Amino acid sequence: ANRPGFYGLGSDTPFDADRPTGRSYFYLVRRTTGGARATVQRRIAGPLRALVGGSVDHTDFRELPGESVLQRDRAAGTIGPEEDPFSDAVARAGLVVDTRDVEADPHGGVFAEGLVAWGRGYTRTTLGLRTYVQLIDRLTIAARLGRESMTGTPPVSAQMTMESSEGPFVTMGGRRSLRGYHDGRFVGPGKLLASVEARYGVLWAPRLVELKLFAFYDVGRVFGPGESVRLTREGMHSSGGGGVALALARNTLFTLVAGWGSDGGEVTFGSSWSY
Repeated sequence: ANRPGFYGLGSDTPFDADRPTGRSYFYLVRRTTGGARATVQRRIAGPLRALVGGSVDHTDFRELPGESVLQRDRAAGTIGPEEDPFSDAVARAGLVVDTRDVEADPHGGVFAEGLVAWGRGYTRTTLGLRTYVQLIDRLTIAARLGRESMTGTPPVSAQMTMESSEGPFVTMGGRRSLRGYHDGRFVGPGKLLASVEARYGVLWAPRLVELKLFAFYDVGRVFGPGESVRLTREGMHSSGGGGVALALARNTLFTLVAGWGSDGGEVTFGSSWSY
């Protein structure tokens, strides 16, 4: 990744879109990541599944020319040499409940998961709940709650993602978490995330072709080392927006999303729902 963002650690890191002259890379880094991941799930009964898996990966952050947040945090010791570059080996286990009618584009059902992962020097515990309710033929309401805590000494690369049985995703900020903010805008070992979304079909031939308009509202924040992840309004960041989605058959989906937060706005394109 040649120009991903890095804005510092914590839930109150500042961002100035009008960077001073000569600091064009102030919020940017160069990141190289490689790895492999394997997961096995087995049905226990009905929609309940057990999960086990593991992964290995290596992440290396490199500074770009000029002054940057990464350079500043390295010099201050906020990011230590033992965590960048970082080679990780992770084992994970958990339970998944999935009653969604269709995985890629659900109209109804529940998806819940509880996961524990053991990495090199840290433990990650994740809880997630997603619900989908079809109020009328064309209107689906989707909601999500997510919570994650990390103990031990997790590296910054692990803090930038949230675990999921479907694979880790960048948090906090970006199209999978806090839309309207840049990827990885807020970084910390603890995470709290909630979203609600209304999806309405303007072209409606279910499971053949569905053209939808949607609106959303996201809230989330990160917690620092030693901080307990708790329900709170303090330090919470929010964003809102909407977009258009095209679903074809049962497995193909495209989305165009525009979101706005306190940093400004962002438009993203993807091949899946945010959740």
